[in-house]
Amino acid sequence: MDKVIRDAERMFAKSVVDIETREDGTRVLRSGIPLPDSYSRCVGDWLEHWAQARPDSLYLAERDENDEWRKITYGEVRRRVVGIATWLLGQHLSAERPVVILSDNSIEHALLSLAAMHIGVPVSSISPGNSLMSKDHAKLKGNIELLRPGVIYADPVERFAPALAAIRGLHDGVVVAGRSSKVLDGAVPFSVLELASDESAVMAAFDKITSDTIGKFLFTSGSVGSPKAVINTQRMMCSNQMAKELVWPFLAENRPVLVEWLPWSHTFGGNHNFNLVLRWGGTIYIDDGKPTPAGLDKTIRNLREVAPTLYFNVPRAYDMLVPLLRQDRQLCETFFSRLNLIFYAGAALPHHLWEGLEVLSEKVTGTKVTMVSSWGSTETAPTCTDSHFEAERPGVIGVPVPGVALKLVPSADKLEVRVKGPNVFPGYWKQPDITARSFDEEGYYMIGDAVEFLDERYPEKGLLFDGRVGEDFKLLTGTWVHVGALRVAGIDAMKPVAQDIVVTGHDRDEIGFLVFPNIPECRTLCPDLPPDAPMIDLLMNPAVRQRVRQGMAMMKQTGGGSSTYPSRALLMAEPPSVEAGEITDKGYINQRVTLSRRADLVEYLHADVVDKTVITVHSAN
Repeated sequence: MDKVIRDAERMFAKSVVDIETREDGTRVLRSGIPLPDSYSRCVGDWLEHWAQARPDSLYLAERDENDEWRKITYGEVRRRVVGIATWLLGQHLSAERPVVILSDNSIEHALLSLAAMHIGVPVSSISPGNSLMSKDHAKLKGNIELLRPGVIYADPVERFAPALAAIRGLHDGVVVAGRSSKVLDGAVPFSVLELASDESAVMAAFDKITSDTIGKFLFTSGSVGSPKAVINTQRMMCSNQMAKELVWPFLAENRPVLVEWLPWSHTFGGNHNFNLVLRWGGTIYIDDGKPTPAGLDKTIRNLREVAPTLYFNVPRAYDMLVPLLRQDRQLCETFFSRLNLIFYAGAALPHHLWEGLEVLSEKVTGTKVTMVSSWGSTETAPTCTDSHFEAERPGVIGVPVPGVALKLVPSADKLEVRVKGPNVFPGYWKQPDITARSFDEEGYYMIGDAVEFLDERYPEKGLLFDGRVGEDFKLLTGTWVHVGALRVAGIDAMKPVAQDIVVTGHDRDEIGFLVFPNIPECRTLCPDLPPDAPMIDLLMNPAVRQRVRQGMAMMKQTGGGSSTYPSRALLMAEPPSVEAGEITDKGYINQRVTLSRRADLVEYLHADVVDKTVITVHSAN
């Protein structure tokens, strides 16, 4: 077993930031660590390397039908990739006819993705929610119309039958049925893909891959407008991992072991995590759970059996995990036993979760776990900043990684951030007009986010995410409300009730909160209620409502005026909807979409006559 490394100075490269300040107040930030001109040509180079250097090392593991770990080594993966790629060569595939994967993470999902990229064919993993959680399959139809795939993979194929029927007339591709399929219905069994192997033909195609070859099409969430297919080139992915290598040098002596649920249809799981493990010859235990009430038990079972060296997740998941770590000493000891660091992204980590994880790790290991974050997007493959140092507080997204330039442009009372570097996408597939509008006159990608310095005197201490430029709004007083910071402060103040918050008050006198409750934590506050008590009884319980009111009062007492605390709050009985775009399957809540979809509740919250279900900062209801 590799040695556990917990010393931040040994783990990370020193944070150095170079700043260019322009006359108009714009600043350009770059890492003081140069990115070499030469790095891996394609992700397939990593597979070839490890299949030669460590063929018997475990690469992927997943639960089988008997709940045992089904495992596959680097040597086996490479052998099977060549076989699958041989079959793909006969399907007349290209960027115009890519491979599409509709299913969740699995060994076959990984094999098919790697095989396609090994012969220069793009792969697009599409969120299973587009197929399984939609009634009209509108997003999926848009995905397929744009890509026109030559191969579509689903597992089990019968589970995806309605989705496949909905897109039948939009492509002429072959449907491949995954290994757990019971009914084929005209689909090709996955086993057929591995019947033949022509290594010379596969390697001839592999040798033609360049840094500009498209590796993936990753879709944006489509929360606003139609989903866009983001071109991810081999250069984008490989330069990103080169940057990670430079700022996280400890990976060279501590191969990553992940217990991973984050979907490969998104850049966090599919690029940041998947590529990091492949780059370093590590291991992914595919977590069949999720940070949901229905999926959490599976995640906990997996974490009891496998101790990760790195743990990547979203704040929503840590919110559910921390109480269980507190309750179960053995689980806590296993979880932290060889953990080098905890990584969070997708949203800021509330302070109470940061403190909770520190206390738990110190309790079982004697040291506080290092917690880091970064910032980026689907269009940047994904990392633009990285906190390769021990941050002073949660919410620090780090400094520019090697090769990336951040342009900070004053916008109202914020700093809009724009990005340039080899990790930035060349454009959206078949959408040149949208692509052109996404870049400024200097070629910087306009991502739409804002940042601020933790301490302007010491830029090496990192940047803070300051919300979306378009999310902030003004009260009737003309005062700006900074939604991102207020949301995090609210979750922290209302712990453990608030799992997420949507901020209201645009063109109104005061701020309101739509509060999405953490149901298990709310039930712990109400021991007298039966476990199956109706939702309305739980949300109207005085203990739950008093906890929200206390949080509101605490925010008001900190000072700062009406733009820094809510005067009203309403607990949401309906969770945020993935299908409606209120929340992604990673757990990021879309403020704008949620406000639009729940406009009637916003009006109800701010009505002149306050209903008893509305919690106010002064009331005793």
